[in-house]
Amino acid sequence: MTAPPPRSPLLEARQLRFSRNDIPVFGPLDFSVDAGEALLVQGDNGAGKTTLLRVLAGLLRPEGGQVRLQGQPADPLSRAQSTAYLGHLPGAKADLGVRENLDYLCGLHGRRATPSLEEALDVVGLGGFEDALVRQLSAGQKKRLSLARLWLSPAPLWLMDEPYANLDLEGIELVNRMVRAHLDEGGASLVTTHGAYAAPPVRTRLLALEKPT
Repeated sequence: MTAPPPRSPLLEARQLRFSRNDIPVFGPLDFSVDAGEALLVQGDNGAGKTTLLRVLAGLLRPEGGQVRLQGQPADPLSRAQSTAYLGHLPGAKADLGVRENLDYLCGLHGRRATPSLEEALDVVGLGGFEDALVRQLSAGQKKRLSLARLWLSPAPLWLMDEPYANLDLEGIELVNRMVRAHLDEGGASLVTTHGAYAAPPVRTRLLALEKPT
């Protein structure tokens, strides 16, 4: 009986590097993220954690190297289908309501068949805020809205930049539960942190970034 071919990593980077104004920010980096795994990216402020995630999400062009998603070279279509990016900013329209924002974002990026929008808002603790304008939300509530969008995403790879920021202890545990459930379903996560918070309680590998000298 012939063994099945090995599965490609959800994300693979080879010799990936980035510079700004001819000053190196990170790299060259070699790493991969498999299904069912979280890669924790640690480093001090200025080490390039956010820049790395923006490069992986396709928001910045690398100076060199290659990114592959599910075994294929990354392009705009594969990034849109395979990755969901959680950045520092909420990415929501301030003068639209919570439900309106989720409807719009799901229409733009796609969504899973389940859960419903209402169920996703309940999961992140925003049940009852469906009609609240985003500009009326606290920083923590805006982060929870971003987490609801992530929870609805069909993308197998979550790119999470400082996901614990602006969250209380209950919110931190929420992120951990979401990451654990996502990995249990065969997804993967890349999580940046400056070290102030513990890693999600899942199968985790570490990628340490240092400020260029």
